[in-house]
Amino acid sequence: MKEIKLSDLDFEKGEVFLFDKPYEWTSFDVVKKVRNRLRIKKVGHAGTLDPLATGLLIVCAGKATKKINEFQDMGKEYTGTLVLGKTTPSVDLETEFDSENDASHITSSQVEEVAKSLTGDLMQVPPIYSAIKVDGERAYKMARRKEEAKLDPRPVKVSKFEVDCSNLPEVKFEIHCTKGTYIRSLVRDLGEALQCGAYMSSLCRTAIGHFRVEDAYNLEEFISSLQRD
Repeated sequence: MKEIKLSDLDFEKGEVFLFDKPYEWTSFDVVKKVRNRLRIKKVGHAGTLDPLATGLLIVCAGKATKKINEFQDMGKEYTGTLVLGKTTPSVDLETEFDSENDASHITSSQVEEVAKSLTGDLMQVPPIYSAIKVDGERAYKMARRKEEAKLDPRPVKVSKFEVDCSNLPEVKFEIHCTKGTYIRSLVRDLGEALQCGAYMSSLCRTAIGHFRVEDAYNLEEFISSLQRD
């Protein structure tokens, strides 16, 4: 990519950057890297992505941080893969498998039917491995200590949950949803409805509102392209 001069960036007006978050990076890792390179304190992201997810992360700098809530309110789009027949406490590969069930009898039509039932207005229980606070503490910290954390259902809307079952027990999916929707919860609920369990093996956020991951910077390329005068 072409060089970007720091002197051409207007932090008084505000700058918005789109990044394709690297695998195993936290959203804060990205913010910290950008903040250190830009040498500006006011840097923040508009919507967390789990470390094992990749895809679009909006980072705002300078006065553009005032737009974070506006970006967070936008609809989200994801693609990913889930696997039937096994579960993990975190519903992804962050934790070890804790159950295995026969999923050989599950058909494509059954998966499609359950996915359809998980669209529309839903009351969704967040995954226990989440950053939601319970009695002032992050739920994932309690989960790691194997303490029970009661998470209340939250209203979300899923406008699209399409599945490709051509390689069962692996299922590729595309989901369009409102803010606050946990994709891992949809995977968990689908697995429970099919009575075989499921975990998410990959996830990519492809869009936030009209912003697309195809237009995002590779983080390391962006950092190396920044030039000081």
